[in-house]
Amino acid sequence: MTDARLRHGRASLALSFFVQGATFALLVTRIPAIQDRYGISDGLLPVFLAAVPILAGVGSVLTEKAVARVRPRVVLRWTQPVVLLALLGVGAGSELWQAALALGVFGLAVGALDASMNMMGVSLQRAYGRSIMLGFHAAYSLGGIAGASMAWAGAHWDLSLLVSYLPAVVVMLPAAFVGSRWYVEGGEETPEEGAAGGAVSFRLLLPLCLVMAFAYIGDSTVSNWSAKYLQDVLGSSEQLSTVPYNVYMVTTLLGRAVGDLGVRRFGAVAVVRGGTVLAAGGFAVVAVAGGAWTGMLGFTLLGLGLCVIVPQTFAAAGRMFPGASDTAIARLNIFNYVGFLVGSPLVGALGDAWSYRGAMLVPMVLVLATLLYAKSFGAEPARYGGGHERPRTADVG
Repeated sequence: MTDARLRHGRASLALSFFVQGATFALLVTRIPAIQDRYGISDGLLPVFLAAVPILAGVGSVLTEKAVARVRPRVVLRWTQPVVLLALLGVGAGSELWQAALALGVFGLAVGALDASMNMMGVSLQRAYGRSIMLGFHAAYSLGGIAGASMAWAGAHWDLSLLVSYLPAVVVMLPAAFVGSRWYVEGGEETPEEGAAGGAVSFRLLLPLCLVMAFAYIGDSTVSNWSAKYLQDVLGSSEQLSTVPYNVYMVTTLLGRAVGDLGVRRFGAVAVVRGGTVLAAGGFAVVAVAGGAWTGMLGFTLLGLGLCVIVPQTFAAAGRMFPGASDTAIARLNIFNYVGFLVGSPLVGALGDAWSYRGAMLVPMVLVLATLLYAKSFGAEPARYGGGHERPRTADVG
């Protein structure tokens, strides 16, 4: 495979990560507007919000089956337009069943999209022979900032959801679809390697699954509770309470933008350990903060620490099971949604029953548990029957 083809493949995949970051941000930052548009009650809203990650987990499982027959690039090429059209459907409907249908399609498609994107990222990193996964996730963070900014503009100008979403979809859908022509993968598994469930030992994958869940518990804590925490616990103004999540997203982008350099110089294990300690320190600062600005410092540390863990977890799964990395990543990706589902209710329940300061210590402890599993990030490839690693076939198309 030529260097030019690899570069084009890397750029096109980064574009897909960017588009997905923007799309997801456009959805989650307009949840209050979606609730108002469809008349979703406060009691029913958590059901809708939980259904999306649950269906995304189903989509990830289905992707594991699909890539036994077609390559991840095919899955990604066709699911990204579905995700964008589902977003448009959320903005275009008027009846509750229409919202349920659009969000259901969004959830299923986004699970397939997340899994296939990361499969391709791991494959390209293998072809490059050096760390590039953090760069893809930096593009996702940049897209998230762009999407949140577009959502803010829509809310500021009191635009309808459809008017707010339509320009973004009109620009991003053809761009992503045209860009998909240059998708490449750095190595292809045979059907026996990619499809055989026995090729991936869940016992070996479990530490990475736990790390993924813990990281997303921390991430969902910031996204769902940072504004409320700053306003209700630290006494900030309503306007100031919106700043921590934006700061968190910016520091996540910055950390991921330089993270690959850190991995190349110090190794994945050292970078993950450093990020874990920094993230746990951020939660500790938030828990003891005496004012809003100290709280924002804590959320800044959180962004810099957590941002390296998820991309490196996918990369570690690819290294651990080089002959069945697609299967490993599809299964690992499910724990993304497990963490997302658990994090927000966990902190809310602890905050109501105990205190929100105390609740911040729970994700801190869970994130710190990553230190126990840090060696998994430098694991040698898993060995298959007979004590020999399965060979990989080269990408020829």
